[in-house]
Amino acid sequence: MSLRKRRDTDPAFADFVHANRGRMVTTARLLTAGDADLAEDLVQTALVKVYVSWHRVSGEPAAYARRVLVNCFVDHRRKPAVRREQATDDVPDTVAPAGPAALDPTLVAALAELPPRMRAAVVLRHVHDLSVEETAGLLGCSTGTVKSQTARGLDKLRAHLEPQHAHPVPTPGDPS
Repeated sequence: MSLRKRRDTDPAFADFVHANRGRMVTTARLLTAGDADLAEDLVQTALVKVYVSWHRVSGEPAAYARRVLVNCFVDHRRKPAVRREQATDDVPDTVAPAGPAALDPTLVAALAELPPRMRAAVVLRHVHDLSVEETAGLLGCSTGTVKSQTARGLDKLRAHLEPQHAHPVPTPGDPS
């Protein structure tokens, strides 16, 4: 790409980043189950990839950037170093909520219990309101896989988020 084209692209890309970065960080934090540092890294990587191909982006740049972000997340999870558990003697520092939209810690903890691809399916379907077909395209799987992963993920979230009652309170007129 010529230097002149790059200079013409920079203001448009900067406007895009200002308008969409917050939503991308929120999505990344949900995908990473609340890991704010990893979310920032994923967004930064995604934005670099979007910038490099900005001149070829057609249609809806936000959707393109979301796809790049999900691909960065999936690629990150595939790295061998991520799969290994790393024990430490030190307790990590607590991280203050980043950005204007603080995430519900109960929801983030429940999402953390889901496997990464299941979590991605739930976030894309129910946070971003994407269709089954759009989600399947982003995750590179079949629509049936998206449906089953979303259904199982929602079941697990409900089980984690619903109050647990050891002894249900009987209702008036209940024969038990």
